[in-house]
Amino acid sequence: MSQTRPVALITGGAKGIGAACAEMLALSGFNVLLSYVNSKDSAGEIVSKCRLHECEAECIRSDVSVDSECSLMVERAIDLWGRIDVLVNNAGITRFADSADLSTLGAKDFEDIFSVNVTGMYQMIRATSVHLKHSPVASIVNLSSHSGISGVGSSMAYAASKGAINTLTLSLARSLAPKIRVNAVCPGFVDTDWMKPSMDDQALQKFKQTVLQIAPLKRLVSATEVAEAVGWFALGGKSITGQLLVIDGGTHLTVGNPV
Repeated sequence: MSQTRPVALITGGAKGIGAACAEMLALSGFNVLLSYVNSKDSAGEIVSKCRLHECEAECIRSDVSVDSECSLMVERAIDLWGRIDVLVNNAGITRFADSADLSTLGAKDFEDIFSVNVTGMYQMIRATSVHLKHSPVASIVNLSSHSGISGVGSSMAYAASKGAINTLTLSLARSLAPKIRVNAVCPGFVDTDWMKPSMDDQALQKFKQTVLQIAPLKRLVSATEVAEAVGWFALGGKSITGQLLVIDGGTHLTVGNPV
C-alpha cells in the first residue's frame, strides 16, 4: 500500500455529495477511505470508480454516531496508508417534518439527527485530529447546509443540527489552528436523491422547477459542484479557515420569495 499519496477520509461516501467528493479527491491524487452504513453496494461501486484514477481506495461500514466505529475507521486508514491528510464530514440524516406542525417532531428525532450530524462529526474530528496535525496540508471540510443559516429545510431538527455544525466549525477552526484548517460548505438544494423519501416524482420535479425559477443563476446545484468547493477547501485556500461557504445558485438572495 502506498504511503506517499495523501489520504482522505469521507464519511457517508457511498452516494450523492459524499460519492462526488470521493471521486474528486481520487482524481486529485488522494488515496480514499469512504464510509457507509446501509449502502454497501453503492460504496463498492464508488471505490471501483476511484480506483480508475490509479489511486488506492477502500470502504468501511461505520456509523459515526458510535464513537468506537469512528475510531475503527481512522485505524483502518492508518493501517492501510499510515497517514490522514483530509477529512470530509459528509454523513448526515434527517427526518422530513412539516414545520407548521410542531407535533411532527419529538425528542427522539432531535436526538437521532444530532447524534449523526453533530456528535458524529465531532467524534470523527477528534479521532482524526491526532493524525491530521502531522500532515503538511491538513484540512477538515464539514458538509453543512444553508438550512443552518436560514432555518428552512427538511425539518427544524435538521436545520438546528446544521446550525450547530456551523458554530462547531468556527470553534474547531480556532482550537485546531495552526496545524489544521476547518471550513464548512453550506449547500442549498442539491440535485441528488436526498429529497426522494419526502415526495413523489411529480412533486419533486415541481420543486426543482420552483428552485430554477427562484435562483438568480437559474440552475440546480449538482453534487459535483459541491465536491469542487470541498476540493478547493481541501487542496487550496491555505490561509482560509473558519469559513462557511453557501452554494445554492443564489437562492439565499431571494429573501422575499424563499424556496
